[in-house]
Amino acid sequence: MIKIVEQSMLYDFYGELLTEHQKKIYEDVVFNDMSPSEIAREENISRQGVHDLIKRCNKILKDYEDKLHLVERFNNTKKDVNLIKEISNDYKVTGNLEKIDEIVEIADRILNDI
Repeated sequence: MIKIVEQSMLYDFYGELLTEHQKKIYEDVVFNDMSPSEIAREENISRQGVHDLIKRCNKILKDYEDKLHLVERFNNTKKDVNLIKEISNDYKVTGNLEKIDEIVEIADRILNDI
């Protein structure tokens, strides 16, 4: 399950950098849950060809992430925004002004990362 989520995230961020053929095959495997045999029949290519193409696409997408870190940055920002939300809710309850300083620190971290 974790691998599918990772593949989906990488594809969401970098999928447009694949060729149309690569995108079609990759989407069939990852999103449409088709087997390599089904795709091979449909695309008139070998099962091994499908397997190799998926492996190559995974490597391409992972290489982009290793260089650009967009998925990592997105996940970090998402965590920070959830933390801001949590601290804000705590501030509503306690009225502790130090919570505002925490929010400002997190906001600065987000702004420095983008």
